Amino acid sequence: MSPDAERQHRLSPARVLDLDPLLDDPGTRIVVCCGSGGVGKTTTAAALGLRAAERGRKVVVLTIDPARRLAQSMGIDSLDNTPRRVKGVEGAGELHAMMLDMKRTFDEIVEAHADPERASAILGNPFYQSLSAGFAGTQEYMAMEKLGQLRARDEWDLIVVDTPPSRSALDFLDAPKRLGSFLDGRLIRLLTAPAKLGGRAGMKFLNVGMSMMTGTLGKLLGGQLLKDVQTFVSAMDTTFGGFRTRADATYKLLQAPGTAFLVVAAPERDALREAAYFVERLAAEDMPLAGLVLNRVHGSGAARLSAERALAAAEDLDLVGDRAAENLEESRIVDQEDGKAGVRNSPDTDGSSGSPTSNRTVPQLTAGLLRLHAERMQLLSREQRTRDRFTALHPEVAVAEVAALPGDVHDLAGLRDIGARLAAGRPELPETAEE
Repeated sequence: MSPDAERQHRLSPARVLDLDPLLDDPGTRIVVCCGSGGVGKTTTAAALGLRAAERGRKVVVLTIDPARRLAQSMGIDSLDNTPRRVKGVEGAGELHAMMLDMKRTFDEIVEAHADPERASAILGNPFYQSLSAGFAGTQEYMAMEKLGQLRARDEWDLIVVDTPPSRSALDFLDAPKRLGSFLDGRLIRLLTAPAKLGGRAGMKFLNVGMSMMTGTLGKLLGGQLLKDVQTFVSAMDTTFGGFRTRADATYKLLQAPGTAFLVVAAPERDALREAAYFVERLAAEDMPLAGLVLNRVHGSGAARLSAERALAAAEDLDLVGDRAAENLEESRIVDQEDGKAGVRNSPDTDGSSGSPTSNRTVPQLTAGLLRLHAERMQLLSREQRTRDRFTALHPEVAVAEVAALPGDVHDLAGLRDIGARLAAGRPELPETAEE
């Protein structure tokens, strides 16, 4: 391949993401790994946390992923809502890890912002229990709430966040506004109005102004559910403002200079389309984007042999192999006529009949390998085109690429290897050879 073509198939040095300066900078206090599901966010977050810790920082990794693989890779039996120290970290720093417990975090908010009697009423309310366990956006909101709590404790100098797995990475940014809209909604204001008015005015409003609405809602929702909602809203009234205030504060924290967003993707069309959308959204929200981490990039040690040339060579070898197979068959027929079939086909000779490749010639086996290589080169070409489309749309975004691994990461050594690959930022990139 010519030098010009080679340059076209490599990232410009100006756009290669250098992660070590980001992790070493004491001004970097929060790193948020975001992206669509299944692109390696959890592994990336854990690997960055370990690398930062082994470079001297005190780090906590907050994961939202309910899978056990992060705990197992860090040598911890299980993760919960409390940060736990990870053993086996090399260097002067510390690494802690935790997994978000959505309901427990919600409970902690209630306990912190309500007197014991009111907190008990809220925690025991059936509507609250349903809301805290599964309301749309609650997980994403609680992730931001926990991030705010960790930052306020000021116990760690770096927090690495693995955002929730969801249909859209944008849910992480939209959740506080969505929950705030719910708390500020017309229904909630109507249900809290009697409690706010109080006294005879409140009772009069409830008896006259609410009778038709509660009757209708009672038929739609059921009388007991409506009662649970009203009880919950009445008990939560004083804490609504706290929810909104903290959501706004955490949102501002994500916009602060000490925060860095890393968009994580795979070299696939849908994942990079989501990444491009997220990059644009971060820019619109004035949130600091550090760059793109591109996981599972495939390579080849024989990238100068193009798919076209490999397929052409395979076809030529097929012809040679067919002729060789015909000659071999003819020789067997001759041997059988001479009474030597048992000797040639003996299981003690090379090419035993028990082997699946025993009847294939060297040219045929070579042709099969060439076809496998052609498939790999076609995959590399698709990945390259997908990356090129992203970089053409967002040439300002720095990119770190991580080569695809043969298996899953299951220990600290694996995380350490991923961290080194991330810091290198530029594996042996796939190339497309020219004729």
